[in-house]
Amino acid sequence: MSEAYQAPTLEDFERALERVHRITQRTPLETSRFLAGISGAPQVYLKCENLQRTGAYKLRGAYNRLLQLTDEERARGVVAASAGNHAQGVAFAARELGIKATIFMPKGVALPKLQATRNYGADVQLAGDIFDETAVAAQEYVRETGAVFIAPFDDHAVIEGQGTVALEILESAPEVETIVVPIGGGGLISGVAAAAKQWAAKRGKPMRIIGVQAENAAPFSVSLEAGEPVTIKTSPTIADGIAVARPGARNFEVVRDYVDEIVTVSDDDIARAIVLLLERAKLVVEPAGASGVAAMIAGKIAPTGPTSVILSGGNIDPLLLQRVIGHGLAASARYTKLRILLPDVPGQLVRTASIVAEQNANVVEVIHTRHATELPVSEVELELHIETRGPEHGEAVAQALRDQGYEVRVGERY
Repeated sequence: MSEAYQAPTLEDFERALERVHRITQRTPLETSRFLAGISGAPQVYLKCENLQRTGAYKLRGAYNRLLQLTDEERARGVVAASAGNHAQGVAFAARELGIKATIFMPKGVALPKLQATRNYGADVQLAGDIFDETAVAAQEYVRETGAVFIAPFDDHAVIEGQGTVALEILESAPEVETIVVPIGGGGLISGVAAAAKQWAAKRGKPMRIIGVQAENAAPFSVSLEAGEPVTIKTSPTIADGIAVARPGARNFEVVRDYVDEIVTVSDDDIARAIVLLLERAKLVVEPAGASGVAAMIAGKIAPTGPTSVILSGGNIDPLLLQRVIGHGLAASARYTKLRILLPDVPGQLVRTASIVAEQNANVVEVIHTRHATELPVSEVELELHIETRGPEHGEAVAQALRDQGYEVRVGERY
């Protein structure tokens, strides 16, 4: 972009809010005492875009963009490339407006996302083993057919639509002074930051915007240091919804001008956040959507006044959810692995299980090894996977076994 990008005005966002409310829900803003207690913030609110129609905030930007197509553009149809939430948002918005939508998705896309996109009426084309190949296929289709490409984040109308999330937060809780936002390509945070900062400035109120990236896909921090969008090499992350290698050009400029701080979180942080939201808030949130909560519980955000955390989506494959819950419990030390050296005589397995039971821990898996070459001939190794109430409880179980003469390691091999 040759000229500096001008973000939407507050009035633009207010008009967009009126438009998107034709089909979007005003999602709940739930108070969270448990997060306030963990973070030290006086109040914490969860903006539940995981409960939005299509399961994510993406519907807002997609619908706002499609509404602004000319009649001639609508007749040509629209195209998007996405592995999930953007695909569903475009498909749903197109169906509501009577526009033909063609969505390109990677061949390995999760079945629930594929089915949902098709159920919204889109023609889904599976192309490419990685997303870059999918995006190339979508652009080739645009050149061949003249259909209109709907960008996932680097688009003025999309930014307007995503910024409506901030206006809903501030209408319900005008006392909010900090908004925590997941960052992928930057569509959500650029809209939220521009809308919230202009809203606060008009009222003479403080406002802080904090972005959260997955540490394995964090292009914004590098780009801001470089002073321009930079393409990075990403690593695998469970937060696929924000796994973007390069910021959008428009989004970068808005983030540079309006966002106060950007932090990163690990997959372990995110897994813990998903489990915490399930247990305490009774909310199913996808990894990208839980990244803001992950930053709060990991101590990455210093509280300054009432805070709202955006749960950006809830579209998680049940199979992935199953694995993430297990990983989150392990990361929270709710699953503990004990390795115990035992004399190779009858009754030792029963004895160790009784000690664990006396400590009110539950054994979920047992691995009994007697043939490992590193073991003495007269000993066996017992690996116990147990459910505990946390790290202190796990250590108490280990100590109880040590008190009975066993050599115990927590989560280690000999």
